[in-house]
Amino acid sequence: MTHTDILEDIRKGKFRPLYFLHGDESYFIDIVCDAIEAHALPEAERAFNQTIFYGKDADFLAVLDTARRFPMMAPHQVVIIKEAQEMKTLKELESYFTKPAASTILVVCHKNGKYNMNSKFGKAVKEHAVLLETKRLYDNQVPDWIQDYLKHRQLRIRPEAAALVAEYLGNELSRVANELDKLAINIPPGKEIGSKEIEEHIGISKEFNVFELQKALAERNILKANRIADYFAANPRRNPMPVIIGALYTFFSKVYILNFYRNKPEKDQLAAIELRSAFFFRDYKEALKHFSLERTEAVIALLRAYDLKSKGVDYISTGKEEGDLLRELVWHILHVV
Repeated sequence: MTHTDILEDIRKGKFRPLYFLHGDESYFIDIVCDAIEAHALPEAERAFNQTIFYGKDADFLAVLDTARRFPMMAPHQVVIIKEAQEMKTLKELESYFTKPAASTILVVCHKNGKYNMNSKFGKAVKEHAVLLETKRLYDNQVPDWIQDYLKHRQLRIRPEAAALVAEYLGNELSRVANELDKLAINIPPGKEIGSKEIEEHIGISKEFNVFELQKALAERNILKANRIADYFAANPRRNPMPVIIGALYTFFSKVYILNFYRNKPEKDQLAAIELRSAFFFRDYKEALKHFSLERTEAVIALLRAYDLKSKGVDYISTGKEEGDLLRELVWHILHVV
């Protein structure tokens, strides 16, 4: 089942005796677990009928004793094991999974990676439990997820604003959702969110961000690119060099691919670089005017070299501040031959 399937059942009041939630994306595990905590029992019944274990301190015998007891003046009880990846005796619950108590809802939250479902315990889980495996979204999926998340809160966001949030916050959805909740609190339903709102409520500058830097480099706009580099250098904590280099590498690696598709239809070009929307394609087309295959290869080599310099790797370390390295990198990209 997907997390949305499980949440829909929870909204309808349909609960199963066993839930096993595992995978790389903790956000989906948390929202399902939180929904069961909030809706499986009325608040007045939780004190006596809801028990939470934490994997590091949990023993399977204590979990078994709790799960097999009868609820107190309630139709069922809820038992949750959080951080189950740290529970050394987790596999000892196999016997319970093969014959769970009908009046208990047992939820196992196993984060930071999927459980081995080919193991003896894993096979019992697959056969008897509601199983949710969560996967981290790819970077290019996060903007769409952001749009969908805000849509459920009666808000719209422009594609460039969604991409900006995704680029700066990454694909850790708990962090992204926390920032989007700030928008939902401060912006009235029905309003479209743009760069102005992102700057005001999340703190990402609408003028000095990595997308504007990409655009300036694509156009070989020396003045604008240097202004942005100076801004980043003056605000290193909010604009860490690894994030900037990572974003520029993604951009120029796609420009590299597009060099092989110069004479292909636009739909083929979009598919080649896995760009879901043509909104940002104008920057790539502009970059193709100024960056041949050879120049793009040179830029990618520069990005690698300056990534190593910024990390102080071996002999490549220069001892320079990140801001100075970034200014150098931008200068070299603009003047690559």
